[in-house]
Amino acid sequence: MIDLQIQHFFSGREYAKQMTLPAGHYAETHEHQYDHISILAAGEVIVCIDGVQEKHIGPTALVIPAGKVHRIDAITDSVWFCIHATDEIDPERVDQVLIKG
Repeated sequence: MIDLQIQHFFSGREYAKQMTLPAGHYAETHEHQYDHISILAAGEVIVCIDGVQEKHIGPTALVIPAGKVHRIDAITDSVWFCIHATDEIDPERVDQVLIKG
């Protein structure tokens, strides 16, 4: 498994998860029970949402709709942020709280 160099940032009820995606790698397919913002800070990726693929070049932001299965594939080395509202502040538990399933 590739090291995505994940960093966690917490401020009040806001949470940002930063991932560094090397070219040719991806962030796991998953879904959430609510809309959330994602930011491609740098790089070029393909975002697949419920089977529909779109190419994005950073910097850019997009909204991932609730209940939509999504995956991020890096075309070039990329930096990606997932932004969520949550009361969870434990980096070891935050994915368990936020990811549906």
